[in-house]
Amino acid sequence: MSEHGGANQPDTARSGGPAQRVHLIVLGVRDVSSASAFYEALGWRKASTSHAEFVKFDLGGYALCLLQREAFARDALEPTAQGSGFAGFALAYLARAPEEVAAVLARAAEAGGTVVKAASPTAWGVAGFFKDPDGHLFEVIYEQGWILDQDHRLEVEQLG
Repeated sequence: MSEHGGANQPDTARSGGPAQRVHLIVLGVRDVSSASAFYEALGWRKASTSHAEFVKFDLGGYALCLLQREAFARDALEPTAQGSGFAGFALAYLARAPEEVAAVLARAAEAGGTVVKAASPTAWGVAGFFKDPDGHLFEVIYEQGWILDQDHRLEVEQLG
């Protein structure tokens, strides 16, 4: 096992490339406080090291971070913070059981999100989608093919 990853993960950091991992998922939001309130209403705990302009939620070794959209665009030297249409990107939550898909979608709606696709049968299980108040797309999915350990962490190299 490398010092930078699991047994099956190449240690590209030693060869000059980055380690095969992502540490932060940064979402540009209209209002950091309101966006934070949405995730807290889902039951997520805000990191104590968060502050008014940058909120973090520990996802078990990496973090979901909220940053004001205009500030994020300026930092990335983007000409505009506005975007429209389908971004071709979603965050996905793997449910432990089929009935959890509908429960998570309901909780997201109660917290102020928008369910864009109700829990529905798929070829492999059950899935649905919601958007957070800033329009970031989340898929909630249950498929027997995804293997989760006892801490609800994905076993990427395992198949069910």
